[in-house]
Amino acid sequence: MNSSDLQLPTSHPPLARSLGFWEATAINITQIVGAGVFATIPLILGVLPAAYALLAWLVAGVLILADSMIWGELGAALPAAGGSYHYLLESYGRSRWGRLMSFLFVWQILISGPLEIGSGLVAAAQFSTAIDPDYEEFDKKQTQEIKVEIADGKEIGAAFGPSRLFGFALGVLILVLLYRRVTTLGQLSLVFLLGVLGTIVWVLIEGAIHFDPSLAFDTSLSDTERPAHFSLALGAGMAFAIYSYFGYYNICYLGGEVRNPARTIPRSILVSSLAVVVLFTLVHLAIVGVVPWREALPKPVSDNLTAEFMKRVEGQWAAVAVTVCLVGSCFASAFSGMLGYSRVPYAAAREGHFFNWFGSVHPRHQIPHRALLLIGVMVLFWSFFNLDTIITALIVTRILEQFVAQVFAVILLRNLQPNRPRPWRMWLYPLPCLIALFGWLFVYVTTGQLFILIGASTLAMGIVVFLIWTKRRGDWPFAVRRGDD
Repeated sequence: MNSSDLQLPTSHPPLARSLGFWEATAINITQIVGAGVFATIPLILGVLPAAYALLAWLVAGVLILADSMIWGELGAALPAAGGSYHYLLESYGRSRWGRLMSFLFVWQILISGPLEIGSGLVAAAQFSTAIDPDYEEFDKKQTQEIKVEIADGKEIGAAFGPSRLFGFALGVLILVLLYRRVTTLGQLSLVFLLGVLGTIVWVLIEGAIHFDPSLAFDTSLSDTERPAHFSLALGAGMAFAIYSYFGYYNICYLGGEVRNPARTIPRSILVSSLAVVVLFTLVHLAIVGVVPWREALPKPVSDNLTAEFMKRVEGQWAAVAVTVCLVGSCFASAFSGMLGYSRVPYAAAREGHFFNWFGSVHPRHQIPHRALLLIGVMVLFWSFFNLDTIITALIVTRILEQFVAQVFAVILLRNLQPNRPRPWRMWLYPLPCLIALFGWLFVYVTTGQLFILIGASTLAMGIVVFLIWTKRRGDWPFAVRRGDD
């Protein structure tokens, strides 16, 4: 990489501000729902059994509601493409520590972002096999798997077969659909939102009609079923719930394309966060109020628990119908995720912190088309991997470089730049910061030594790469000091 690669692009048109409140909220919620809540209920029950699993949704919900206020204040004060990239760069100092913090964010998001979106395509492939028993059998016979053990009972693997090719094809279709003006993308997000909410409403109605409180609130556990360490089990369950909640901040990555961002961004984040906490808790109750939690754990039920739920209340036709809806929900989530994360390398390139080529804006569609292609290709690559254990690694990778860093970012910005306009301020400051900091660190330390090591290693590798890169360029911390920010 040489200095010419990193010159600021000056000839590209600006991004168009075309997204209003409803489009912003739709982009957030469609990414949040996806496969998350439907795929993680069995995973949460596996670590936090019986009715105690509800605590994972509720405690994680408190965490993201506090964190959403941090996102809201930063997003209203610094509405630009790339979201966290700009928040960290500005809060920690544009010419010194902010360069390191923003680099570390881009470093991890180029891995964790495509992993998150790719997991939706994997879930769509997994759900699709429930549509037809013959197709399920054909897929099983034709699929080849490669697994590598990374710890006792934990594996990372890849699979190649008809269903995975289906998920790959969905990713290609999403990439094609995203290659158009953001106004059209906002309208597509509204359509997807209606489909996503329709699936949830159907589950909630069926759950309410057939609800059995004795199943939903069952707390009976044998000695072998009881978690040895409740705090560790709660942390593990929260990690899966947080994975399901991911996306409540997605509009921040599109801050440069939002109308009236000072008002739109915080409102859309808070509404999205509160809505999904309530909806996901109710979805969990609806499903375990019909399917006993012990019966939700073994395969193949756990692969598509929602289809099993529908089969029991309405029959096979409902299982097929809800499976189609789930695939559509995964598609909508991946659509919103790829839309948001593509703005991160674009924003870094525009600031001179990434290859200049990715700072290009399409002259007709006015979208960062090259950055979109980069994220899209990486998503397609991860769509062949089995991401069961990667979910936790994905969350741990982000906690330090993004979520904890932003807790301190909002505090630094208030103290170091007191005169900066703040169109929206979080309520009860600094309480949300304290709740978010404690919550994120609790999840981090309860994920286990393997995942803590993964998170710390990712951080250390990012710092090493940053130092090598800045040394070659002669930038801070190797440049001659010319004064503080």
